[in-house]
Amino acid sequence: MMTEAKIDAVVSGLFEGIEFPSEPAGLYEPLRYMIRIGGKRIRPRLCLTAYSLYRDDISEEILEPAAGLEVFHTFTLMHDDIMDCSPLRRGMPTVWKKWNNDTAILSGDVMLIDAYKRMGKAPAGVAEAVMDLFSRTAAEVCEGQQYDMEFENVPEVPMREYEKMIGLKTAVLLACSAGIGAIIGGAPEEDCKTLYRYGYELGMAFQVADDYLDAFGDSQVFGKPIGGDIVENKKSWLMLRALEKIDDKKRLFGLMALPVDTQEHRDEKIAKVKEVYEELGVAEDARAEVVRFSSLATDAIKDLHLGQLRGEMLFRFADKLVGRAK
Repeated sequence: MMTEAKIDAVVSGLFEGIEFPSEPAGLYEPLRYMIRIGGKRIRPRLCLTAYSLYRDDISEEILEPAAGLEVFHTFTLMHDDIMDCSPLRRGMPTVWKKWNNDTAILSGDVMLIDAYKRMGKAPAGVAEAVMDLFSRTAAEVCEGQQYDMEFENVPEVPMREYEKMIGLKTAVLLACSAGIGAIIGGAPEEDCKTLYRYGYELGMAFQVADDYLDAFGDSQVFGKPIGGDIVENKKSWLMLRALEKIDDKKRLFGLMALPVDTQEHRDEKIAKVKEVYEELGVAEDARAEVVRFSSLATDAIKDLHLGQLRGEMLFRFADKLVGRAK
């Protein structure tokens, strides 16, 4: 049986050695740059974890599809940064900021193509199932991004619509990662469906946790400045929950309209909105929601007959992913 330490080592080695064409450098250097910036590599790690539940060692058949999941995720970040006008990604200049919009668009396009090439290296016996799941997921992620952009133009969004959006934008890719790992690992069809559901609910917990940490996390641990969603008036889980609970919505809308032209103004806006969140108990509600989605994920896998050690890997994966927000 593979250990988490071995999976972590494989993931690290996979992205230390990942290769893209050298020329034209203006097209491919942004890909290398984004991979070097790094990240948690959650999706390939979940893919390999699901695979390891049915295989005792990692073979070449899973490595390229696992890498393809991270390459696809990175492509979405490159294009999201353009749409959000985000200057930084993990503390480093975003591709559009470091180069320009045209480069970020074209390099993102070729990164998507690269992800499909890697996914296409799944074993022949399961290639159709893998590509069907991946293609469906890729379209769903785009649908989620479209909903997210549309939410920017309305004052309020029902929580059910927000959860639909994050289900598409975030959760389905984690679900796909678990599902592809299980499919290539040779899991029974019902197990593949169960692990897909595990990944989906975990993705929901992850996004709510991310929203919570954006307001109440430690910037050194979180990896970016605290309060970015507040400054940008993002329709985060916390903001929508506050709008559900507050009696005087004009008060909150007034705070959202505060200027953010200086650091002092940004800090003031963040502090005042967080004060409302604390008055309404929104932070506690968010943590409870993270626990609820996490429980749905772990409840989904209780009927998998994997043995105690393999089952515990999935529980630990869930706890590591969202534990900071519980």
